[in-house]
Order: sequence, then structure tokens, then C-alpha cells
Amino acid sequence: MVYSPSCSTFITGPMSIVNKICAVIPARYASTRFPGKPLALIKGKSMLQRVYEQANHSTSLFEIIIATDHDAIALHANSFGAKVVMTSPHHASGTDRIAEVMDLINPPCDIVINIQGDEPFIDPEQINKLCAAFEDTHVDIATMAKPITESSDYLNSNVVKVVMSLSGNALYFSRSPIPHFRNGTESETLPQPVYKHLGMYAYRKSVLKKISMLQVSSLETAEQLEQLRWLENGFVIRAVITHQETIAIDTPEDIIKAEFFLSQHSK
Repeated sequence: MVYSPSCSTFITGPMSIVNKICAVIPARYASTRFPGKPLALIKGKSMLQRVYEQANHSTSLFEIIIATDHDAIALHANSFGAKVVMTSPHHASGTDRIAEVMDLINPPCDIVINIQGDEPFIDPEQINKLCAAFEDTHVDIATMAKPITESSDYLNSNVVKVVMSLSGNALYFSRSPIPHFRNGTESETLPQPVYKHLGMYAYRKSVLKKISMLQVSSLETAEQLEQLRWLENGFVIRAVITHQETIAIDTPEDIIKAEFFLSQHSK
């Protein structure tokens, strides 16, 4: 399969760093709850194609690559014009799969965005905001956080929380309620803003290579969150605030939710 990068660049302004930014969409076939998920149809169009087309609306990307471990997904992606890189089926995370893509084809980019392959309605403006974080040359990795408005989410261990410095850099991620309010919380109202972590990442390409070689850390083992490995090793993670959260497809039942969303928004 031929990889043919574009020559365009992302220019953020006259005083900004010029970054070439590419996106990788990891699309593996195996899934405990939903095998073959990238090929699932949502109103006649595959989930993978919908993710690709939404990403293609971003004004910040010069290239979008689909990384997969399965021939059927590769053939399907080629059918709608996507560039595809075949990767190992043994990666533990999307980050590792993207690092392999960089090793295999070394696209001429400075920043790499990991676009989740199970979010068919991802907002292109969120991609643009994530890209803009790298105007700050101190940022190694960028991700997204959304204000939590329900105390039930704050207390839910399946919802990953993040606390940040005043400059917006992540201080810690946890499945536990953080920060802990020593004086307690009311049943419906949280005393101050708290944030849910949304799992879209962008990395400087040089940093991606480094973090893919790190050993599993103690905090990562405790919380089962790979981003803690990066924090423990001193990498700067900028948390970009968003107020949107799109539908993720985890089970076949989620297809019904996605089709209802489409019917409501006439897409």
C-alpha cells in the first residue's frame, strides 16, 4: 500500500510555531464486546468511514492514516480512499499502534494525533483545539477534559478524572474522585469545577517515540491508566478544555444510539 503524504502545513499565526500535523486512526478488528466494530454500519455507512470523514473536516491536518491489524478493515478503508498501514495485532494500546506506524513510514510531521476509531461523530473543532495546544513549545502531549456537572460521574470509578495546574497542565489522572473535598459534597452540587478526561491524545512525534519505550509504571499499574506512566516520567501533558462529548461505540447496542443521534441531527 502506497503512502503519499501531502505537502501542506498547519500555520497557527505569524508568531506561532509552524507544525505539520498528521492523524492516525487505530482500527483493530478484535474486541471482546464488539468484534469487527470498525466495520459496523451506522445508517448504511461504516463507523470507520464516519470517523475518517469527520477527521477530514479538520483544517489542521495534512494527513490521515488508518492503522489496522486486519485485512478486511484495510480493504474497506482503501475503498473510501483512506491511506492504511498494517500493524501488529499484539499492541496493548492505541499509542503503541501509532508508534509502530511512525516507525514503519515516518511521515514528515511534527505532531501526531490519535483519533479514536470508535467515535463516529468526533467534532473537527476539537481536533483543531488539540492541535493548537502545541503552539506552546513546552507541551509534549495534549489531551482533552470536559467539566463534570453530575456528582454521580464524579463518584463513578469508570469515569477518569483529571486535575490540572493553573497553566492547564495535567497534575494527575484517577478513577477516584479527585480532588477530594475534605468538607464533603452535596448530593447534587460539586463545590468547584472538576473534570472528566476524554481519551483523545496528540503527541510530538519525538515524544511519541520516547513514551513508547517506557516501562509500565507503578501509578499506571495502580490505576490502569497509561497516561500516568508519562506523568511519572516527567512529560508535560496539556489538558484542553471542551464542553462537548460525542457518542462512543462500545457495544452493538450503541449502534442504536448512534442511529438515533443521526436521525435527530439529520446527518
